[in-house]
Amino acid sequence: MDQQQNALNVAQSAEVNKAMQGQRLDKALELLLPDSGLRLRRRLIESGRVLVEGRPAVASFKVRLGQRLDLLAEDVLTAPAPKIPVVKRTMSFAALLKPAGLHSAAISGRSEPNVEALLPGLFPEAQPVLLNRLDFLTSGLLLVALKPTAVKDYMALDALKVVKEYVAIVVGELTEPLELRRALDADDRKRTRVLARLDAERRNWTYVWPEAVLPGGPLGPLTRVRVHIYTGARHQIRAHLAAAMLPILGDPLYGEENGSAARLYLHHRHIAFPRFEASAPANWPEPVAPAEG
Repeated sequence: MDQQQNALNVAQSAEVNKAMQGQRLDKALELLLPDSGLRLRRRLIESGRVLVEGRPAVASFKVRLGQRLDLLAEDVLTAPAPKIPVVKRTMSFAALLKPAGLHSAAISGRSEPNVEALLPGLFPEAQPVLLNRLDFLTSGLLLVALKPTAVKDYMALDALKVVKEYVAIVVGELTEPLELRRALDADDRKRTRVLARLDAERRNWTYVWPEAVLPGGPLGPLTRVRVHIYTGARHQIRAHLAAAMLPILGDPLYGEENGSAARLYLHHRHIAFPRFEASAPANWPEPVAPAEG
């Protein structure tokens, strides 16, 4: 093992061979676990214990010849989570930068590291409360209230006074701004449905602006977009964009054929409300179309 693998506490590693080239990650993991079932392999991937070239990836990611697959040791799940940068702090609020592949808060019945569990150590002199969440695969800003009065002040804000800006890479070419107004049904615990009717509340809409058209790959053209939301329902951006035929690259839940991306290209890069503002540009590289063969 090299130094990076030792630092990650890797239990097993393998390179993708010709037999597994182009297979989904949950299939290719048989290289490390030849006698395992699909359910176990997917659970290991979802828990963050499987890395492709040192990064978490979704189960639908299609591996390429020569890529390194790592299975992290079981004790990684109880080890301290990576250090979470504090992007900005005031007397009342702080903004943290969550990486992709880390839970915002604890998941019932599971023991993976999460940002919420780290708050007492990050702010030992305060009474920190997490005010928003990001999906496991989404990176970007998490907002923390540092005292009880800050929680009350934030909850009392008009939703239209809290602007959340994301950047995403979507499958498809977008050349003009969009207002996505269709109502959402988040009753299903796994997948948010986009309904046919329009939502009359502007705070529930998703606003999208194209930033750049990127070189396409097997999925066709890609577009980097800027996205604004206010309240932020569960999976709002992911579901709205997919319903507009612009699924986010790497989305294993709402994308049709997004297995060629090693990550979900969605990042929360800016939050602003009265007397607080923070930014954290996305640090992921723009995707490059995989080589043929």
